[in-house]
Amino acid sequence: MTDHERATASDAPALPAVVDRAAFQAELDTLRMREKAHTREGDAIAAARRRLPMVEVDAHLTLLGPHGPLTLLEAFEGRRLLIAYYFMWNPGRPAAEQCEGCTVYTSQVGELSYLHSRDATYAVFCQGRNVAVGGADHQSSYDESLRYRDFMGWDMPWYSAQPSLEALLVGREIGLFHLVCYLRDGDRVFETYWTKGRGVEAMDYSWALLDMTAYGRQEAWEDSPAGWPIGWRADDDHYRSDGRPTAQWSRLQAGHSDDLGTTDPGASPAPRCH
Repeated sequence: MTDHERATASDAPALPAVVDRAAFQAELDTLRMREKAHTREGDAIAAARRRLPMVEVDAHLTLLGPHGPLTLLEAFEGRRLLIAYYFMWNPGRPAAEQCEGCTVYTSQVGELSYLHSRDATYAVFCQGRNVAVGGADHQSSYDESLRYRDFMGWDMPWYSAQPSLEALLVGREIGLFHLVCYLRDGDRVFETYWTKGRGVEAMDYSWALLDMTAYGRQEAWEDSPAGWPIGWRADDDHYRSDGRPTAQWSRLQAGHSDDLGTTDPGASPAPRCH
């Protein structure tokens, strides 16, 4: 064995046991019972979620949109339901320093017609960090975020929640990504559910698909057999490659400009989201 072959063999990840088809199917059938129980439990949790009470929110809270100020009520676009993802926008920072977690989850939201067919609107509400009170500051930050949306090739409704952020996220940590569900009853708006952190994986397909593979997400927190590859440790940027949110590289390679017209290039680097 050559040095190259020896190094390759020693670096290769461990493999699952090899068995015949009948043994494989027997193991899979056992796991399938657990998967079905998990699915049924998920259905039961969703049923409980549909029975939650709701809290009224001021329908006239102000957002910023591409055509100027609008109300929370208007963001429903006439539909009964609104699903809002609160993006951890970092004002004044370049594209490479924008939230890697928000970028990966937002990148996975594509076709919205299925939501629309069920009377639901999906929209991004940019939060912003350390933005002083004042319309000019809010507008500048929003304009930067719109350029980021265009750079990333996204086309979902995109608003700034900065003018009303404390009222919209009352009692919650501003600057952490949230997914919030609203219900409209005529001209009144109610909040019916919210989640944060890993709860927003409801938007995901990449990690869900990786969870079905032999090696999973390849992250250190997972319960994997000895010798399984671990490409990302707890202190790494799980959603970054070479200093940028991973999804940005394909946009740059396609020739899209990441110039956001940032207003504060000398500011301290933006905090990372995990």
